[in-house]
Amino acid sequence: MSRVTTDSQDHARIAEPAGGGAYDPIAEGYAAENEVSLLNAHYERPAVLELAGDVTGRRILDAGCGAGPLSAALRDRGAIVTGIDASVGMLEVARRRLGPDADLRVADLAEPLPFADAAFDDVVASLVLHYLRDWGPTLAELHRVLVPGGRLIATVEHPFALALIRRLAGEKANYFGVTERTEEWTMGGGSTRLTFWDRPLHAMTDAFTAAGFRIEVISEPPAVPGAPEMFPEDFATLSDTRFLGFLFFVLKAD
Repeated sequence: MSRVTTDSQDHARIAEPAGGGAYDPIAEGYAAENEVSLLNAHYERPAVLELAGDVTGRRILDAGCGAGPLSAALRDRGAIVTGIDASVGMLEVARRRLGPDADLRVADLAEPLPFADAAFDDVVASLVLHYLRDWGPTLAELHRVLVPGGRLIATVEHPFALALIRRLAGEKANYFGVTERTEEWTMGGGSTRLTFWDRPLHAMTDAFTAAGFRIEVISEPPAVPGAPEMFPEDFATLSDTRFLGFLFFVLKAD
């Protein structure tokens, strides 16, 4: 797997699909990488499941479900899961994983969602919001489809890490602005260009509260136990199993 960074960063991060068919050319390779990578399989996904807690019987929307690993884990824990993604290719992989009866739908988070009000108890948005320039309409829709008191569990790329990487590369990092970043990813024999919108922490929290969410948790969790032994090179210069990777939010719909 290789990626060519065309804007301002080059670090080992696998994000969740969004943005139409941009992920279609790399769907198979991306899905395979996501299954084993440090940041996804041994850090982000386990931390989301820990924050979700007991999900038995809860109706959960996996917004930006990609190849479905989080949907599968939530379903295994007793949740009733609906997955949406803008990439048909990724949903094909998810269908193979989850079976023909899984509730999987093509939907763009930048557009109105095809669900009734209060249709879900929880929404998980795993590494998908950073594909959106404007969070307002999307967060309003996620709030609408949640029951009162329902939770949005969201993860994004850590803005401090993005700014640090740019500074270390000798660039002038505008941490306080909302900035566009484009990367070219090559994996599994396919290539694609992805666009991200980086924003500071205060812009994230302002958007959450403006949409009617109450912030309950902002977390920077460690990787799973055993990760340093599995990925010794990645942890060689770290003092423990925490690093600037992603930010984790648990938000309640008021």
